[in-house]
Amino acid sequence: MNYEGVLTKMQTENGSPIQYYLVFENDFLHMNQLLDKKVSINFLRYQCLNCSLQKKIYRQGYCYDCFFEIPQAADWIINPEMSKAHLGIEDRDLAYEEKVQIQPHVVYLANSSSVKVGVTRKTQIPTRWIDQGAHEAIEIVEVPNRYLAGITEVALKDHVSDKTNWRTMLKNEIKDEDLVEWRNKLKQFIPTEAAEYYLENNAETNLQFPVLKYPEKPKSLNLEKTPFYEGILKGIKGQYLIFEDDTVFNIRGNEGYVVSITVN
Repeated sequence: MNYEGVLTKMQTENGSPIQYYLVFENDFLHMNQLLDKKVSINFLRYQCLNCSLQKKIYRQGYCYDCFFEIPQAADWIINPEMSKAHLGIEDRDLAYEEKVQIQPHVVYLANSSSVKVGVTRKTQIPTRWIDQGAHEAIEIVEVPNRYLAGITEVALKDHVSDKTNWRTMLKNEIKDEDLVEWRNKLKQFIPTEAAEYYLENNAETNLQFPVLKYPEKPKSLNLEKTPFYEGILKGIKGQYLIFEDDTVFNIRGNEGYVVSITVN
């Protein structure tokens, strides 16, 4: 079977294990069904996720021009503490910014390679945790806008990491942590503005990924250097495909790349 389309991050359904879907314009692949099958990936061209032109991808699936123009790629996406829509201040497009920023956001702890703090819209739970390859996670605060979540994350970053080590996550060299204990320990560092939104009674969420064999020495597939790759799919974790020869492929890191995928 042959499939062709522009890569966007895999869609997921939480379950035991998580179900993954790679969605193209006119087709989709249920990735769990490809485990233990030979899969080939052939890089064909670029296609910006915003303007759809065949221009080299700069970041996040966008060409250079779009990345510096569209609100979906503004600084407040990566740095939520820079959000200003709640004050009526525009960055690139106030209508879009109000829609995204002024809605419930959650600051959470997730354990993917070690315990890290992060921010996401409430509607993105547990999707955000799945995308990060976290096997356990817990909410700390639920606030009414992105700015409050951002300043809470900044305050907590002094006491817990905000990064995931992708190699450790993929190798599954992880230990279970008591996230309730972590949450209680970090409560004292929550900024005054967000203190009333602290969640003290929720339990941690556990996530199960469809992996038959974890890589011992993961090596990342770069489509620009290796435009054709073929291997046996052995697992999916986060937004990574894991192959038998320890090659791993970050779907999200290759958004905007048009590929053909063949399954044997």
